[in-house]
Amino acid sequence: MPERVEKRCIECGKSVKGRVDKKFCSDQCRSSHNNKRHGEHTHYIRNVNNILRKNRRILSDLNPEGKNKVSREKLATRGFNFNFFTSTYRTKEGSQYFYCYDQGYLSIDNESFLLVIKRDH
Repeated sequence: MPERVEKRCIECGKSVKGRVDKKFCSDQCRSSHNNKRHGEHTHYIRNVNNILRKNRRILSDLNPEGKNKVSREKLATRGFNFNFFTSTYRTKEGSQYFYCYDQGYLSIDNESFLLVIKRDH
């Protein structure tokens, strides 16, 4: 008869009892292992999503009527990050709009922006 090898938890090393394919001794070890494994990626994605949501909120707050002109300084003072957006749209004339979800902006000159709302959803 083959010798039975005692299985060990891949997170803490304790003995694992139960199903043959079981890898963890407890839900806590399973959760801890998966959090460590996915933590870096999840943290990065969470940070980017927080920046995008903040950008959208700033644009929305400054554009209650659906179209408004604001200064770069006003956006920057509120913490707007120009490096993060969800999509772009280039017009036939070559103007490029940047969007944070449904809230968009167009650089009029280097110091002012036209705020718009995407209505095609």
